[in-house]
Amino acid sequence: MESGKDLLMKQKEHLKKGKKGLLSIVFGRSGIIIIMVLLQVAFLLVGFQFLREYVFAAYWGAELLGVLLVVHIISKPGNPAFKIAWIVPILTFPVFGGLFYLFFNEQWETRALNKRILKENASTRSLIYQNPKVMEALREDSIQMANLAGYLRQTGGSAVHDHTSAKYYPSGEAVLETMLQELRNANKYIFLEFFIVSPGYMWETVLEILKAKVKEGVEVRFLYDGMCDLFQFPRNYPKELEKYGIQCRVFSPIMPALSAVQNNRDHRKILVIDGHTAFTGGINLADEYINRKERFGYWKDAAIMFKGDAVRNFTMLFLRMWTVTGKTGSPPSYWKYLDVSVPPQEPESTGYVIPYEDNPLDADQVGKMVYLDILNTAKRYVHIMTPYLVLDHELIVALTYAAKRGVDVKIIMPHIPDKKYAFILARTYYNELLDAGVKIYEFEPGFVHSKIFVSDDEKAVVGSINLDFRSMYLSFECAALLYKNEAVAEIERDVQETLKQCITVTRELYYKQPLPVRLTGKVLRLLAPLM
Repeated sequence: MESGKDLLMKQKEHLKKGKKGLLSIVFGRSGIIIIMVLLQVAFLLVGFQFLREYVFAAYWGAELLGVLLVVHIISKPGNPAFKIAWIVPILTFPVFGGLFYLFFNEQWETRALNKRILKENASTRSLIYQNPKVMEALREDSIQMANLAGYLRQTGGSAVHDHTSAKYYPSGEAVLETMLQELRNANKYIFLEFFIVSPGYMWETVLEILKAKVKEGVEVRFLYDGMCDLFQFPRNYPKELEKYGIQCRVFSPIMPALSAVQNNRDHRKILVIDGHTAFTGGINLADEYINRKERFGYWKDAAIMFKGDAVRNFTMLFLRMWTVTGKTGSPPSYWKYLDVSVPPQEPESTGYVIPYEDNPLDADQVGKMVYLDILNTAKRYVHIMTPYLVLDHELIVALTYAAKRGVDVKIIMPHIPDKKYAFILARTYYNELLDAGVKIYEFEPGFVHSKIFVSDDEKAVVGSINLDFRSMYLSFECAALLYKNEAVAEIERDVQETLKQCITVTRELYYKQPLPVRLTGKVLRLLAPLM
């Protein structure tokens, strides 16, 4: 039994640790970046207020600018939800809203990054070979799928492949040992690209293998998103890895400045080994993804491993992003990594695989269009897992139309969210979908992070693309579309097993929420495209 004195000492110790933690956040790199950005916002607000009160002509000039911008936004092509999300603040706060719109939509960094990406994609497009016999076989099987493959070819240079086996994994812990073993078997090169990498068992285990493989002469390249710089790794972490012979780059490091380009994150998950094995899915390199660290109950995620011809596409996706992320030096010799012998698959694989990417800076919402295509062509069912549900008008229409014409549309969501505001926002869509016949479930044990579409025992998508504005419009994403591949049945089996652990959502769930929560959701829904 602890004495009152012991308890008091423990409380003081906890308080000291809490203060140290708070001080490390405030005065650490992350805190300084946040403070600098907030100061810039404050400076802009003060400047706008100054114009309003003391520079009469400039203020009314800004008012006129706001009106002209609204006309411009309405007349330009684009998603109506984004237009409304910008028009409301421009009309409500003409000076601040109008200048803020110009600031975020006319930045040279965004245009420069997109220019580099488009240039790199154009120069390497011919390296992604499309076997005409494979395309012809797909066309004979399904004209609709061949047309979708043609769209992916036109927008991103993707190719459709046969002779590719796929193995689906319904959780992070299920895929980990396979991933580690494939890394240990590497002989030529290892490419890793992830959104989140966090110190812990998973990353340290992978890192030790990478160090060992470098000593064996294996080339290792590691690319991670700049968000890791804020909370996970020190700023000089790439140099630390380079001491071990690991080539490392950071996509769009977070800077202490307001910038639209910092809103475009590399959300992709790609692991390529020797050009014959690739992994993708929702899993990042952090312990919560393999349930060694509990954050939001049980973490339900998914990954898929490919062996065969389609792996070349993932190799190309990585090399392109690696090249545009580098500031100096000549681009890598793509053919050196693409011209590899792919072992024959045993047993012989069936069906087709199309790896693809989505660039948020171009005019095509590829991830969204693939989802729409599946919804609009489904005959019997479309089953979906997604951690977030933030829908634009087109997706709402596609989901409700599919349900109304008799397609079994099921959506599995988390019951324990990682972001409360995203969960509150997602629930504002529930009743509209339920009224149309869409069935919604929440995974009771915890958090669903899988990004899965599966339809009619024929089609499936596994990748990094969520059903929200950030994935559809703001982040760099990747996925694989499967058609009549053996893994489609495994994905549907996982959906059915997951449903056994779900609660069924009814209309009453939304109204059981407190009124302030419902009102918050409505406000968030208005601003969702800008979040």
